Amino acid sequence: MQENKPIMIVGLGNPGPEYERTRHNVGFMAVEHLAGGDATWKSEHNALTFRTDIDGHRVIFVKPMTFMNLSGDAVGAIARFYKIPVENIIVIHDDMDLKIGDLRTKVGGSSAGHNGIKSIDAAVGPEYQRIRIGIGHPRDAGLKMDGADWVLGRFSDEELSAIKSLIKTIAI
Repeated sequence: MQENKPIMIVGLGNPGPEYERTRHNVGFMAVEHLAGGDATWKSEHNALTFRTDIDGHRVIFVKPMTFMNLSGDAVGAIARFYKIPVENIIVIHDDMDLKIGDLRTKVGGSSAGHNGIKSIDAAVGPEYQRIRIGIGHPRDAGLKMDGADWVLGRFSDEELSAIKSLIKTIAI
């Protein structure tokens, strides 16, 4: 992290009420929790943003409104506008390769087929921090379905409860 530069915390998801509670929107859920219930979101650079100071650091929470596959458009524009170096970007996203309720962090690496991550990699490079939230895989649930249908499906009440508990453990 560059101490004298803002920190951008991006939650990936899709805009609109039809995508609420879907597996693909765990990033949105996480940044909404981290920003707090009294956050006032503003529209800029194809995203909703909330800016605040935490422990003396300027923090910009971001929910791209470009839909998942074009998340990099918003992330890149905000990073350039606020002069945020790639190492000060944290992206929170869903991961089908992790069981529901599992969480992993890493810096850089491959997109593992996640189109939102591919888009961000193309916009700012791959060397940002990632917080991957497990959403499970349809085969774990005994289902034969396309991955795209799975990520756009809604969490069960039990799954959502596990996700919300996990999100509460994320600290910045």
